[in-house]
Amino acid sequence: MSAKTLDSKIKDFLAQRRIAVAGVSRADGGHPVAGLIARRLKATGHEVFAVNPNLTTFEDGPCFPDLKSIPGGVDGVVIVTRPEITERIVQDAADAGVSRVWMHASSPKGSSVSAAAVETCARNGISVIAGACPMMYGPDVDFGHKCMRLMLRFSGGLPA
Repeated sequence: MSAKTLDSKIKDFLAQRRIAVAGVSRADGGHPVAGLIARRLKATGHEVFAVNPNLTTFEDGPCFPDLKSIPGGVDGVVIVTRPEITERIVQDAADAGVSRVWMHASSPKGSSVSAAAVETCARNGISVIAGACPMMYGPDVDFGHKCMRLMLRFSGGLPA
């Protein structure tokens, strides 16, 4: 398989219809990022599946305990969790046949990226975006996320 550029990985990921978001929470006060990403993906026409083993519902629909529980599977998963949980979700993705993973990162302190999870993706032929935020890409990106993407691009802070 040939190496893809970040832009082509992002374009491929966002072209998928069925996307899971792992790490959603009812408490938007603490760390609302996964919920924001789920809402944005829905607004841009994706079929979104919430994943959190501690919830049975998220907003207006079901919440699944893991990727294998999603009827019909998904094409990709955005992971917004602590790195050690990311590792379990990536293994679940490999077991469920999910071929695309996006590990969210908003800053060095707010990262879901795990080197072990990236390696698991490589071993299992999973296309991985190890960093950045889906909110910085796609149609109708807000001004703040456009600025963040530009700053990260110029500072070398985007994943390879």
